[in-house]
Amino acid sequence: MSFFTKDLLINFLFILLPLFLVQMYYLLKYAKQIDWLKNWTIAIFPILSILLCMLFPVDAVIVPDRYNIDLRRIPYILGTLYGGAGFGTFLLVLILTIRFLIGGVGFYVTLISLPILSIPLFIIAKKYLAMSLQQRIIASTLISLVGALLAMGVSIFVFDIALPTFLWIEFVCLDVIGTLVITVLWEAIRTNLSILKRLVKAEKLEVVSHLAASISHEVRNPLTASRGFMQMLGEDEQNPIKKRYLSIAIDELNRAKDIIDDYLLFANSAPERPEQVDVGVEIQHVLQIMKPLANMNGVVLPPPSLLHGQAKVCGERKKLQQCFINLVKNSIEAMPNGGKLEVKLKKSGETVTVEIHDTGCGMTSEQISRLGEPYFTTKEKGTGLGTMVSFRIIHYMQGKVHVKSEKGKGTCFSIELPLCTKKAPKID
Repeated sequence: MSFFTKDLLINFLFILLPLFLVQMYYLLKYAKQIDWLKNWTIAIFPILSILLCMLFPVDAVIVPDRYNIDLRRIPYILGTLYGGAGFGTFLLVLILTIRFLIGGVGFYVTLISLPILSIPLFIIAKKYLAMSLQQRIIASTLISLVGALLAMGVSIFVFDIALPTFLWIEFVCLDVIGTLVITVLWEAIRTNLSILKRLVKAEKLEVVSHLAASISHEVRNPLTASRGFMQMLGEDEQNPIKKRYLSIAIDELNRAKDIIDDYLLFANSAPERPEQVDVGVEIQHVLQIMKPLANMNGVVLPPPSLLHGQAKVCGERKKLQQCFINLVKNSIEAMPNGGKLEVKLKKSGETVTVEIHDTGCGMTSEQISRLGEPYFTTKEKGTGLGTMVSFRIIHYMQGKVHVKSEKGKGTCFSIELPLCTKKAPKID
């Protein structure tokens, strides 16, 4: 193995080291629930890798003085693709600044080749995270190939830097293969962290489910009896002050009963008697139920123009209605000063998608990530149980929920459910 190859492999290890440091920090976050760790830790990977690669380039006699060959493009490309064009601009300025301080003809090669590479890189970065896994791997690898060939072309044809052919081949191959390997590793880390996050949430929900099943019935019975006696006292009570106090007590008991009912529904969200349910019909029914609440809040509901008879899913009608009631109610309450609620029904292949879009206060990305957790809510007097129950029902119907929101502009809940086939899917 030549010294050239050995130095490039050392550069490759410089790129791997920060990547594993990031993974360790994230595992520490979820293991010990450290709240101070934010998304900025992702920046450790490209910044530290770039610094190490540029400070310890290839040390070969045949390389011209201060013409450094290293693998700095790998963390630059991946940092831009995963961090966005803004972060990529910072990395570009960082590389050019360090390269300027080092000096030599290599600075001018970088000054020409890297900004040219950045144009398609910034364009792809806007849609990179929305691509499939296979598309992301192919895109990053192709960009790395273009970047390596571009640097080689500028070096040879613009500045007439002569290096042996085998060195250029080794450089291009290691650059491209290194990008491929690091992309796969980064995707594996992202997948592991996503799974870990879902496991933490599932564990919380499991605890709530067991508590709901064990105590809800026992608590609801005395509450119902107390409520009944208070109502009887209120009918005979002539003192207006005592009557008002009894009314407040009954309202609070009703609120406690609603919370317990939500717990019971959460504990038993699986359809007991699966049937074919027309999604369009159920949404129209829910919108009729929620019309008085919408009028009180000055919210305009959509006209009855949804599909009927063409979008049937397998589930339990009452629980699907409860799911839609909770989500529509949340959307209406997110617009206390009025607004417009849009509900769309889309059928594609073997799935049907229901979109509930409001023009309310919106949510941050951190709030979106916590939706469905017990007792997490963005409302002043909410409990978060309604959203938790809705997510649970959709899960048991083998569906998916996607949430898009922008602070101050509104939120869109997208519920994707599998259509009923001749043989109903197994619901577990």
